[in-house]
Amino acid sequence: MLIVDDDPGNLEVLGSLLHAHYQVLAARSGQRALLIASSEPKPDLILLDVLMPEMDGHAVIRRLKEKPETKDIPIIFVTALGSIKDEEMGLELGAVDYITKPYRPPIVLARVHTQLELKLARDLLKNQNMSLEAEVKRRMKDILLTQDVTINALAELAETRDPETGYHIRRTQEYIRVLAKYLQKNPKFSDFLTDTNIDLLVKSAPLHDIGKVGIPDHILLKPGKLTDEEWVIMKTHTRLGGEAIQRALQRADRSIDFLNIAQEIALGHHEKWDGSGYPDGKKGDEIPIPARLMALADVFDALISRRVYKSPMPAKKARAIIIDDRGKHFDPDIVDAFTVSFESFIAIADKYKEVG
Repeated sequence: MLIVDDDPGNLEVLGSLLHAHYQVLAARSGQRALLIASSEPKPDLILLDVLMPEMDGHAVIRRLKEKPETKDIPIIFVTALGSIKDEEMGLELGAVDYITKPYRPPIVLARVHTQLELKLARDLLKNQNMSLEAEVKRRMKDILLTQDVTINALAELAETRDPETGYHIRRTQEYIRVLAKYLQKNPKFSDFLTDTNIDLLVKSAPLHDIGKVGIPDHILLKPGKLTDEEWVIMKTHTRLGGEAIQRALQRADRSIDFLNIAQEIALGHHEKWDGSGYPDGKKGDEIPIPARLMALADVFDALISRRVYKSPMPAKKARAIIIDDRGKHFDPDIVDAFTVSFESFIAIADKYKEVG
């Protein structure tokens, strides 16, 4: 602990009393006290005289409380000033106790012991809280990693049914990120497209075609045009995916944000702005924002990608098709965001292009 007093006699008295029980440092001025308090190891307790020349105890405690590294050191004022007003002022400045001169050894030792015990308890609680926070962060990191691994595993399960779309998942994730970041500035989207929700959108996007697991191979992998009957079955992948995620949410018995978004994407990414899409024929703002974003990202990627039934389309031609469908297939604001961000789409397509 540190004792501070400009009177050598007072330092001698306090030092002799406390030295038998504690490691004691002494300072004869406020400036010296500040220097010692800021050094390592820091004192666990400061006994501070009030009436000192140049810098009195009130000025010292103010300086100590201003600095993050010393603000938590408990301070007991020791002084000949004994009025209630003086004591109140000291406590208001942040002192934990007030000892008046002349010293009564049992009182001094009892109050010092009490404050050191309280300091030890606070330190233990602080360390426990820090350990608990670190453990919570570690477990949260594990949970998020498990979520990501599970999502990607499920998405890849769906994609194994359609092996020609290897990087489709990653590209559509990045397309959505680009669109969402741009639309954050749009008042129609800004309330929903927070940074947190954009992260959830990107995380949820790989599950958009999870319902394809339920489509028979002879339809899903057919190299030619589907018949009307086959097309009816193919379109059920949106409802199959949406219902599967909805059942998972019901079993969880609580709302899970990324699954809520994943469910909206899986069910609604083939809806169209003009109401001519499927499965529910929703139109305009009835279509959830996540589904509207995926609709454009999915179509653009399908147009520029090779399939068993078609060759890849040049990106500029795909852009023209999407622009032509502004207000018909796609939300006009999302098409505008796509047009402005087109070079970013090209960069993503090049970065995650199919090999072979």
